[in-house]
Formats: sequence, structure tokens, C-alpha cells
Amino acid sequence: MGSDNNNTVALVDFVIFGGAGDLAYRKLLPAMYRAFKEGKIAPESHIICTVRKQQDFDNYLSNVNNALQKFLYEGEFETSVWEQFATIVAPVLIDISSRDEKWLNLEQMLSSEDGRARVFYLSTPPAVFGECCKNLSEQGLITENSRVVVEKPLGYDAKSAEEINATIATYFKESQIFRIDHYLGKETVQNLMALRFSNILFEQFWNSKFIDHVQISISETVGLEGRAGFYDNAGALRDMIQNHLLQLLCLTAMEPPNTISADNIRAEKLKVLQALRPLNGDDVENNTVRGQYVSGEFDGALVPGYLEELDDGSSNTETFVAIRAHIDNWRWARVPFYLRTGKRMKSRCAEIVIQFREIPHDVYSGKQGTTPPNRLVIRLQPDECIQLYLVAKDLNELDIKLKPVVLNLNFAETFENFRSDAYKRLMLDAALNNPSLFIHRDEVASAWAWIDPIIETWVEREVVPELYRAGTWGPQAASELMTDDGRRWYNAGEGA
Repeated sequence: MGSDNNNTVALVDFVIFGGAGDLAYRKLLPAMYRAFKEGKIAPESHIICTVRKQQDFDNYLSNVNNALQKFLYEGEFETSVWEQFATIVAPVLIDISSRDEKWLNLEQMLSSEDGRARVFYLSTPPAVFGECCKNLSEQGLITENSRVVVEKPLGYDAKSAEEINATIATYFKESQIFRIDHYLGKETVQNLMALRFSNILFEQFWNSKFIDHVQISISETVGLEGRAGFYDNAGALRDMIQNHLLQLLCLTAMEPPNTISADNIRAEKLKVLQALRPLNGDDVENNTVRGQYVSGEFDGALVPGYLEELDDGSSNTETFVAIRAHIDNWRWARVPFYLRTGKRMKSRCAEIVIQFREIPHDVYSGKQGTTPPNRLVIRLQPDECIQLYLVAKDLNELDIKLKPVVLNLNFAETFENFRSDAYKRLMLDAALNNPSLFIHRDEVASAWAWIDPIIETWVEREVVPELYRAGTWGPQAASELMTDDGRRWYNAGEGA
């Protein structure tokens, strides 16, 4: 999935709008440093970072140096590499929303003689996407070899998302627009495709005849982290389900594409979104759970509740969502997909769990042990691995005793020097014009078309979030969503 960037060197002018923001310092610039260190960015390239304040401009390289030393892995930062990398990094003082004479400085910093790629990364609030693209166009900076990368959240609902997409499309062709979801850049997600479509063992069993259900969970231990203003207007459904979890659902459930090309992959993902069973009215109340965390204990310390962090005693914004979804097509008929995400949960983890059906006939008696169903776990974070849960004879026993065992493909242990960096992968793909791991406009529209009725029902019926303690796995109703079906959540770190 995606192009092979291992032997490809990108000659690119990379412009990061919002170059002094948290995302730039924490993720984007470390990713570019890694790519440069690995020889995947040509030394003739430019990384131009826009800043609004004179102080940020004056201290920019010092700030980048500090950020790299803070956010790179231990031992990754090398002074000699930094000295070379610093020669291609430069700030430019610009007010994104106002095209004044300072935009000429940006124009002069861009290379024009070799037709190289220009990547404009909008690490900014969506409200200024349109104005930024307009200014780029009026300044004459958009070339045929330009692309624009836009961060989520892309809109607040279907209407606002379409307005944003339409505005960007005024200045860039769809083939030039790269909507980023960093989860799609994780090696484990790409390995999901390889696992399915390169191994007949899995693809033959990847359907309702053999799979009982699928769980997709992204749990966070953090709270608001300075995002109170944005988060309280969005909530977990918009912030996480609409993009991250639905994208993972698409890659898990999609049909085999004709070839591993961007157009074919996107076409199959879109079919999954269009086959999602709509949730309206009573279906919303029966198949969704809203939650909001209150103060609780995490890692031995008391942490505040959502309203305490927000400093507002009246918000009904959800910090947790669980959904039972169905895909109405031949492959997945009657197989529920359970989606779950939340803040201030017991542990940080993102994983896809494929739960296979029970064996049709157990030839062993209960005295020899149980035969739990096989389970495939694809973990995206904190450690990237693929685990297959099987049943085998306990070799420590003379008599036949059955015991669950795990076949574990841990990427860090299996592949020498493996360090996953989703942003590095995606930024290089944007530079090399490979959109396979990015989201098409039609996918955004279809995802919102499924999400909007859920939000509308919550509002119309005044569904109040169920409270859950910080440091737990969410509200009781989420557990009941599974137990009512005779199933249970598989929580990271809690064994089989």
C-alpha cells in the first residue's frame, strides 16, 4: 500500500503553514529531520515554516533544535546531521489570512527553476484553509507540481466539510489535495493490507462465515491537553470516529482492490462507507453510547474530570463513544463492528481485533481445557505488532491440556532498527505525489453522511453522556453494548 519510498529521494519545497505550532514542533519537523537523515530528502530541498510573531521568527532555528532534542527518540539527534538539516529550514513571517507584501518573501524563497514539487502543509485551523489557498493562488505560487496537505478536523458536519472542500477545490485539483489521517501512515495499518491480500490463509477466512465480530478501539489516557476550545465544540464522535476509526474500519472491511493504487483503494473504501447501515432515531439509542469522564485515579494520581478541565459546569460534550455498526454487504452480513474511543481511559492503545467464530465441534472434554475462539489483534500503538491467538497443547503437562498461546509479530523485535513514523511516511508520499494513504473528498462526504444523523438524534433526544471515572475503560453502558450480545471488549494489557 503506497509507494516504495526506500530508494526515492524527494526534491521538494515544503511549506508548513503554522510552522511554530505544536504539531509542527512535535511531529512534522521531527518527521522531516528523520527523512533528511535517512537521505530521503534531497539537500537542495527547502523546508519553509510560516510564523506570525517576530519572536518566533528571530528564535526559530533554536526552537526547532530544542523540539528535535525533545521529541526525537533517544540517540536520534546528531549535531552533524542537525547542522546540515538547519541549512534547508527557514522561517518566514506571514499573516496567513492577509496577503500583504510579506507574501513576496515566501515567493522568493521558493525554487522555480527546476519544476520541483511544492507541498503546502496547512497545519492551521480549518477556518483559514480557504483564505490560505486563495492567497497562494493570487500570489501565483500554485504550480502544476504543487499539492496541499490539510489536517483534520475537516468540517463540523457534512455541510461545513463540503464548504471547506469546495473552497480548496477552487484553487487545487482533487489530485493535488492530500487530506491526511496519520493513522493511515502507520506501518501496521499498511501491513493489514499485506496480511489480507498476500496470504490466502487470511483472505479465505475474512468474511461472515468465519468471523464473529470486529472491534476497533482507540483509547487515550490524556485529557484536554490545551484543546478545550476545539474539543468542547467537537466531541469524540467528530474528533475520532468520523475520521480515524471509520478509516480503520474501511481498510479492515474493504474488498480486495484490483491493484494497490490510490484510485482502486479509495474506490473500495468508499463502497464500505456507503454500505454502513444508517443509524437514526431508536437505532441510535440502541447502538451508541456517549460518555464523559469525571475525576478518577490514573497512574497512582488523582486526575480532574472533564468539566473541571473545561472550567464549565454545564457541557454535555462526549469524551467517549461506543458504537455497534453493521456493513450491509455480502461479505459482512450479520457481523457487528464495535467502535470505541475515549479520553482519560485506563491505558493508551489503538488496535483492531478480529474475533473468529467458535469451532463447530469441540472434540476435547472440559477437563482438558477450554478452546476459546481464535483472535487476530492488529495493534497500532503504543507498540506496533500483530498477534494471533491460538489454542495448543500445554507442553509442560504430560497429559493433554489445552492452553491459549500467542503468535506475536512485534515489528520492533522482528525488523532491525524499526521505528514507525506515520508523519514521515505521509509527508514523503505527498512530496512524491502518492495519494494512496490520503482521503478522497467522496470519503469525507460519506463519513459525515453516516455520522450526522447520530449527532442529530443525540441533540433532538437530549441524550446526556453517561459518566465514567478517569482511569477506567469507560461507562457501564459500553460494556453492556457487548454483553447484551454475549460478547466482551478485549482491553489492552488484560490478557486473553
